[in-house]
Amino acid sequence: MGFGTMFKANRAYRAQKNGNSAEAIRLYEECFAEGLTDPRYVLSYAVLIIREGQYQKAKDFLIAHQKAPGMSPDQRANLIVDFAVCCFRLGDLDKAVSKLEELYRKGPNGLVYQTLGYLYVEQYDATRKAAFLARETEAQEQQDPELGAVEKSPEETAEPQTMEEKWEAGRQKALRFNQEAVEYDDEDPVCLDNLGQTWYRVMGDPATAKTWFDKAHQIKPEQIDTLYFLSRYDLEKGDREAAAQKMEKALEGRFSPLNYCTREQAEAELKSLKEGR
Repeated sequence: MGFGTMFKANRAYRAQKNGNSAEAIRLYEECFAEGLTDPRYVLSYAVLIIREGQYQKAKDFLIAHQKAPGMSPDQRANLIVDFAVCCFRLGDLDKAVSKLEELYRKGPNGLVYQTLGYLYVEQYDATRKAAFLARETEAQEQQDPELGAVEKSPEETAEPQTMEEKWEAGRQKALRFNQEAVEYDDEDPVCLDNLGQTWYRVMGDPATAKTWFDKAHQIKPEQIDTLYFLSRYDLEKGDREAAAQKMEKALEGRFSPLNYCTREQAEAELKSLKEGR
């Protein structure tokens, strides 16, 4: 790898920052073919293709570059978070959670609180309960060939429980974790929204949830999921105009793989509100 490769990598990074994703991807891929292994660009490229929805490609890339020379502990943590996001979007929520729980036990930080907190909400969303209870056995992975051994959490090493008991323990774990996240940083709008979603989607308590959505909205008025859930309260009051305004605002934002409300969902919701359905 020569000086020209690093120059090209910098061009790719600038293109990415300027929103020219196609050009950035092209340049990054040329650089990696020329031997680029700098963790900064590895992670930047991975985030780029994740945001493009190329989850399998990103997952394979992260596995191949997990031991990039010079990767710092923080960069390694970011790589694991990105890997977990790919697993989640590829349908392997349990693996995503396990990886982040392992990372959390090594030392929590804001990114882990944000990401694992949201995945706990996904894992214990009330709509998943029937499928959870239908499991007769749970697969216990002893080894993960992709990113090393998966350590067992304290819950996994405890006495066996019925599936109903495991479900309830999971709900309480999601609540405790997201409360802890807010205690860690009570001005993090993502963590505040995660706690709101925990009360709304997991605990089934919309009244308590609204307190946290309101706090998140006050700090970050453009946050997409917060706007979506607050629009649910508008609809309960019959205020379709207020709900539509929130959806319009949400559509101005940048959607991510960890949004509960997708761009397509927001567009359909807004269309329905404007058509009066």
